[in-house]
Amino acid sequence: MREDSLFSFDLSAGRSHRLGAEPDADGTNFALFSENATSVELCLYDSDGQTETQRLELPAMEGGVWFGYLPGVRQGQAYGYRVHGPYAPKEGHRFNPNKLLLDPYARELHGRFTWDDAMFGYTLGEDDLSFDTRDSGPFMPKAVVVDPAFDWESDGALRTPWEQTLIYEAHVKGQTCRHPGVPEEERGTFQGLASAPVIEHLQRIGVTAIELLPVQGFLQDRILRDRGLANYWGYNTLTFFAPHWPYLATGHLGEVKEAVKRFHAAGIEVILDVVYNHTAEGSELGPTLSFRGIDNASYYLLAEDKRHCFDVTGTGNTVNVAHPMVLRMLLDSLRYWVEVMHVDGFRFDLASTLGREATGFEREGAFFAALQQDPILSGVKLIAEPWDVGEGGYQVGGFPWPFREWNDKFRDDVRGFWRRDGLLQDMPQRLLGSPVQFNHTFRPATSSVNFVAAHDGFTLWDTVSYNDKHNEANGEGGADGHDHNISDNLGAEGPTDDAGIMEARQRRVRAMLATVLLSQGVPMILAGDEGARTQQGNNNAYCQDNNTTWTDWEHLDDDLVQVVADLMAFRQEGEGLARARFAQEEGAPDLPGAVRVGWLHPSGAPMRDGDWSDGELRTLVLVMDRAEGARLVMAFNAGDDIEVTLPEGQWRRRIDTSATPVAVDEVQEGAVMLGWQTVSVWDEVREGA
Repeated sequence: MREDSLFSFDLSAGRSHRLGAEPDADGTNFALFSENATSVELCLYDSDGQTETQRLELPAMEGGVWFGYLPGVRQGQAYGYRVHGPYAPKEGHRFNPNKLLLDPYARELHGRFTWDDAMFGYTLGEDDLSFDTRDSGPFMPKAVVVDPAFDWESDGALRTPWEQTLIYEAHVKGQTCRHPGVPEEERGTFQGLASAPVIEHLQRIGVTAIELLPVQGFLQDRILRDRGLANYWGYNTLTFFAPHWPYLATGHLGEVKEAVKRFHAAGIEVILDVVYNHTAEGSELGPTLSFRGIDNASYYLLAEDKRHCFDVTGTGNTVNVAHPMVLRMLLDSLRYWVEVMHVDGFRFDLASTLGREATGFEREGAFFAALQQDPILSGVKLIAEPWDVGEGGYQVGGFPWPFREWNDKFRDDVRGFWRRDGLLQDMPQRLLGSPVQFNHTFRPATSSVNFVAAHDGFTLWDTVSYNDKHNEANGEGGADGHDHNISDNLGAEGPTDDAGIMEARQRRVRAMLATVLLSQGVPMILAGDEGARTQQGNNNAYCQDNNTTWTDWEHLDDDLVQVVADLMAFRQEGEGLARARFAQEEGAPDLPGAVRVGWLHPSGAPMRDGDWSDGELRTLVLVMDRAEGARLVMAFNAGDDIEVTLPEGQWRRRIDTSATPVAVDEVQEGAVMLGWQTVSVWDEVREGA
């Protein structure tokens, strides 16, 4: 295509049912939804994305979809939109054709976003009722027409059963920026993420799914940029289809497909952390970049006073999932990532927002119902962060099947138990998949995603190294980040050379990792926790795109890495520990596929009511009857060294987190010693085995 070519629409070939820019052999169809616009202009740019070569008014509109077919427009064409309509903020309308707008369906972006006052629909320094006439085009990245063709060879969905899943929460950039085995030019990108040394490490510890912090195109906040910081986590989405451009070493989305293909070849699923609850445009005082200028009143929930956004996300705006075309956009995005990009599932940020209807959170809401009936999306891994900041937003256990949910109750109770806060009576719930929260409406025992650390909060090592958060580098005077860390520095705040403190930290971290990997539900570990990664006590490192958050591969604790590898291998062997059915305690009816469990006092006697409230008891012993009488004993000792009496018979100790390596093979019976801050597991030695 010559850059000085002029195009004209073929009025007979346009189609409204395929939104975005859809190329074929002869040209490209453009379609954009805006039910309140009066006209839409398509702006074409040269290959550098800097010079506008042509501006054309989309010639047709049906049902609020503006569309037109341009013969001759091929892959690689850069474009944007200018949308005309009323500028009436008090009525919820903020159309301003001086602002170049990104296509919500853009598959790939060209150029970088440059902050400038021209990005705002109103005049900065005045109120938001003013109207700004400056052109934002020079400062905006441009959407690019993309051909989706890719040679996937035999790649397909892995569909790893939930019972066999270990999730590894990671950051594309942070996972590779300091990896000595990754070529420097590939660090921080999808190429580096899917490189051989990274994949080999994941395979070593038994990871079956890598869950990536946001990789859809997001914006760097102006306030952070001005402070010399960055939006590192990426919960500031601007495009729901296009990958974040700095994560592409090649600049093209085929790099993401190649990475997914490599992970699949290694037996590892790819799950995306997606942010569909809000966008980077913020409140009505934010910039006009896409949705606000296309149709503010359709794409966003507005307050009773329509001048203002209705905010239940804490970010300034809330995506209007109740609008059918906005709902369609989100579903189209999800299907695109599954069908075209081959990803295996999604973790939904602030998922309660997606279930908000006129009456509040509804587990039978339109978004969830749409996912349940969708033949594509209902079959992939769906994980909810089951809360938002609005009224009634905390919904752990409240999501419908087939969702799984991040379980912060597991995190808090496990941290508290190993900190010796007591909580003996709460631990059975956590070890058995939190049935009070999840054993209802036919939900499986894999509904709880169990973790003790995630990107938001202390790393696991910092949980045993700091009593208080140390967020000074964030520039907010220590006001950011929560104070409920349930942490314990075990005698020194931060790094120490004290051998006793270091041993205590090692024991507690091993015990907490073992608790995650031995519990019913789906285990998740934070990248680097398998090797004692620290953020120097920063529990809100969202703005730290530097060594604070990047995994230091050269100083990972290899013994601890092997602990995770041994624990995961034990979890997966034979019958496996996880079950689709919740375990049945004494007195409950037998259920096919369920195991029966009981609880012992360290003396070997069954636990009595008074034992559960014994403030001095720090040891919990679980007996699990598995198929063919193959019993399993798991002992969790948060206290000092203690003698534990095993059930009658011979037992082989398989796991001892105080040992190195933790995988052991020692036949025992009767009374045995259980070390302080230790988890041990025995399986029954049967005749003929």
